[in-house]
Amino acid sequence: MRRPLKTFGEFWPYYLNEHRRRGCRMLHYVGTASGLTTAGVATATEPWLFLATPFAAYGPSWIGHFFVERNRPASFQYPIWSAFADLRMFALAVTGQLPRHLRHAADDPTANLAGRTQAAPGGQM
Repeated sequence: MRRPLKTFGEFWPYYLNEHRRRGCRMLHYVGTASGLTTAGVATATEPWLFLATPFAAYGPSWIGHFFVERNRPASFQYPIWSAFADLRMFALAVTGQLPRHLRHAADDPTANLAGRTQAAPGGQM
């Protein structure tokens, strides 16, 4: 049985370990960029497009979890933290800092207490 995560600091390494495969992360980046773009267009021109934002953002991400990573999206249990973690992971990938965070999360013994017991292999970005 998984123990609930109490802080974002506990959640972050768990989140990264749920995104070990590069393909899953790439689909997350597509979803994050699509969600931000859809929200921007909705703000600037078409407010009704806000309804499409969750589909644009989470659709590719969930495909990555179900078919690439083969795990359950963290957003099902931690929706707010997952949204912030998606943005953080995206920013770290763009700035080249993500590999260090992935290595640190893989070495964190508490990260897997709330999630899987084994991290999947994956690339860097």
